[in-house]
Amino acid sequence: MRKVFKMEDLECANCAAKMQDAISKIDGVNSVNISFMTQKLTLDAEDERFDAIIDAAQKAISKFEKDCVIVR
Repeated sequence: MRKVFKMEDLECANCAAKMQDAISKIDGVNSVNISFMTQKLTLDAEDERFDAIIDAAQKAISKFEKDCVIVR
């Protein structure tokens, strides 16, 4: 499943790159792209585990920017 999510309070392009790298290592993620310019997260991951993968992605994001959230 591939979905695009808006991100709130993404303040650092370098952090976005680190977040993208961390999310790409989550089991079940096929591909991920975080665009700092558009403030969007594009995630392609296994359908049956998608919600759990989004939760894991949010945890990964919070390690770099505590206030940044994925808008569902």
